[in-house]
Amino acid sequence: MRDYLLTLCVTAAVTYLLTGPVRKFAIATGAMPEIRARDVHREPTPRLGGIAMFFGLCAGLLVADHLQNLNSVFELSNEPRALLSGAALIWLIGVLDDKFELDALIKLGAQMISAGVMVMQGLTILWLPIPGVGTVALTQWQGTLLTVALVVLTINAVNFVDGLDGLAAGMVCIAAAAFFLYAYRIWFGYTIEAAAPATLFAAILMGMCLGFLPHNMHPARIFMGDSGSMLIGLILAASAISITGQVDPDALKIFEGSTKAATHAALPVFIPLVLPLTVIAIPMADLVLAIVRRTWKGQSPFAADRGHLHHRLLEIGHSHSRAVLIMYFWSALIAFGTLAYSVHSTSMWIVLAVVFLSAVGLVLLLLPRFTPRAPRWAEAVVPPRYRRRRPVPEPEPALEEPAVEEERVPVPAGVNGATAIGHRSRFSDRSKAGARG
Repeated sequence: MRDYLLTLCVTAAVTYLLTGPVRKFAIATGAMPEIRARDVHREPTPRLGGIAMFFGLCAGLLVADHLQNLNSVFELSNEPRALLSGAALIWLIGVLDDKFELDALIKLGAQMISAGVMVMQGLTILWLPIPGVGTVALTQWQGTLLTVALVVLTINAVNFVDGLDGLAAGMVCIAAAAFFLYAYRIWFGYTIEAAAPATLFAAILMGMCLGFLPHNMHPARIFMGDSGSMLIGLILAASAISITGQVDPDALKIFEGSTKAATHAALPVFIPLVLPLTVIAIPMADLVLAIVRRTWKGQSPFAADRGHLHHRLLEIGHSHSRAVLIMYFWSALIAFGTLAYSVHSTSMWIVLAVVFLSAVGLVLLLLPRFTPRAPRWAEAVVPPRYRRRRPVPEPEPALEEPAVEEERVPVPAGVNGATAIGHRSRFSDRSKAGARG
């Protein structure tokens, strides 16, 4: 755990320190697009924050390679190199898009190629665990298609949710924290070394997001852009693929005994398949709703609009910061609720806690609709928006003064109204003076 924390801190420090120079570089190169109709910020803000995040990724992998307890990840597995190859390709496409606004189909093709690069180097789904049946091996084509689909879905889900300051980085950080705890439990609790790469990827991803968040919180000084959103989406998908494709479910010895007992015991193995979807459940729901909404209107699924979930929170009446915090709350509830249920699936207290927190989240979500008012005695300690509005006394009507008719000065005939300013002898005098000169 100490080595993972050291890797996380180094990644966060490098990302944080490089974001400032990257911001100046983005301003100098003109990577500050004009404000679009779907944007919520009011001033042009530089992009290319993904450059600092990518170098944070490189620093994290470099430090982990020189740590004694994590060096075996690079010696026994080719997954770190596969991740770096795919990340470099998707990051390069993202940088070009932040500068030149590439077509959506070009980015989609780059996402599929990046996933294919990782598959060619061994980062792929090899089998699926099925309770009561056991491990079902996938063919090469089945594993490749499933891997590419998971990578593309995760990248676009994270990219779609990147619409408010600090939203995408914070939600992915929450997802990475939940996935890190799960992967570390598989590696340390079951002593399965094949889970070590996924644990390392999750720790590095947390460091990248934590290092970038101080620059990206509202009001943001820099945006991560597609170079950052697609990068962190790919790393999150790679973590799930790593632990699903390389960890043998038979090593956990869960498919033993009756079918019912095997089904309950298989929950820790099914979490790698479910957790990537639960930790980005909010972005994934936003992605599905956006595709349905745009297709229904006859638009392209990749056409931008202001119908995302975070836009609707702003329309309800939430402030920018509160909308981001509400999205954080729901992401953490779904991710850590799923994680807790995988550890203690028989505990009713976990289900009750999730239900209670869901009710709290609904109240927070609908808070602007109710606009509660504090009592008189508590108005001094609550924000102004919760205080009762006191009636403003109407001003007394002023005494009307008798109107005084203004004296009208007759205007000489033949004088333009714009030049009717009185006697014009000075113009003739000026002309005479000019004649004398």
